[in-house]
Amino acid sequence: MAKKQIIKKDGLVEEKEVKPKIRGIKEASVYITCTYNNTIITLANQNGDVLSWATSGNLGFKGSKKATPFAASKVAEVIAQKAQKLGIDKVKVFVKGVGSGRDSAIRSLATKGLDISLIKDITPIPHNGCRPKKPRRI
Repeated sequence: MAKKQIIKKDGLVEEKEVKPKIRGIKEASVYITCTYNNTIITLANQNGDVLSWATSGNLGFKGSKKATPFAASKVAEVIAQKAQKLGIDKVKVFVKGVGSGRDSAIRSLATKGLDISLIKDITPIPHNGCRPKKPRRI
């Protein structure tokens, strides 16, 4: 959601939405979320503000085809084009999830001309899991 700017004219208060400046960004973060059902790639600036995003379902893949490495590479190509349109040339990649499209998405970002400075796996790992059920008494 964009920030609001309040303008006062002759005692009247107007609220105007101001879009953040996204031009001139050289470095950004790419968040790749690969699940068993879909692949979601988000392009964000260094503050964490989302600049663009794409999913395999958004590109027209349906059903189980959304979770394939081919679909993930196509989503990464779309994000790379959007990043280059914004003038971004250097990215940090954060990968989350256990899907099959993790590697192919990173490879597609690299082949499309983006300079990858960091690849980090941020998949959540349980430390000790849930508390086990108490033993059954007979």
